[in-house]
Amino acid sequence: MLEIDTARVICALAEIDDPGARGFTCGAGDWPLRGFVVRRGELVRAYVNYCPHAGHSLDLLPNRFLTSDGALILCSSHGALFEPEQGLCIAGPCRGARLRQLPLRLTAGYVLLADDVPLVEPADLPRTNGGN
Repeated sequence: MLEIDTARVICALAEIDDPGARGFTCGAGDWPLRGFVVRRGELVRAYVNYCPHAGHSLDLLPNRFLTSDGALILCSSHGALFEPEQGLCIAGPCRGARLRQLPLRLTAGYVLLADDVPLVEPADLPRTNGGN
């Protein structure tokens, strides 16, 4: 029988539009891990929800992580654009910087964080607005 660590489940793969993105919080306490998943076809990636330029979450409105055509990740605050495959900033004030990728696994139709991902906010992120 397949065992799934429910604390690591982000969502069912079918719950992410194609193309689409969705935010998640895993862990508990004052500094849980806040991230988002991006899907484009067979590509599914997860990143920490943290702009390397502005130091806050990318989505001003919940789950608004992509450009209107779904091609790129967008920082709603200042318009930086990131490619979804590797999280590289290709336009904006943080050009050349990367989003922090989180390892995933797909199991039984669910998207899960890999077993070695701590379920807390990365300790080296400056906390500019309460971790979110």
